[in-house]
Amino acid sequence: MTHVEKANELFGRKFYCSQAVFAAFAEEFGMTEEQALKIGACFGSGMRKGEVCGACTGALMVLGLKYGQSNEEDLDSRLKTNEATDRFMNEFKKANGSYLCKELLDCDLATEEGRTTALEKKLFTEFCPRMVQSAAKIVEDMINT
Repeated sequence: MTHVEKANELFGRKFYCSQAVFAAFAEEFGMTEEQALKIGACFGSGMRKGEVCGACTGALMVLGLKYGQSNEEDLDSRLKTNEATDRFMNEFKKANGSYLCKELLDCDLATEEGRTTALEKKLFTEFCPRMVQSAAKIVEDMINT
């Protein structure tokens, strides 16, 4: 199963977009799926405020596992992480028009009205899976090059 397929499967099981993307990659970076699901749990729906899309935050956590700085003297990894972050965010925006949840969904999930609109328009089941797949694909391409 590819990372994209795994992320899609997890999202289909009603995990948040952030959880689905992060957990799809976690085990190959030494983290259990359960740990990744727990860490990613607070980032769905743009941190429940319609900010940066949860699929993006899940992807950035994956890139942090791959490139992240863990030693204060290792400034090369900090630079690699910054470059990976910029590349991911730029590619996601290019592919989807934005990386902000409220712009992608055209409603504000920080409000009851926005959440109702998202549910009525079936955005979580018909639109968001494409964002999960897009984020997972971009990360998969990045870590495989």
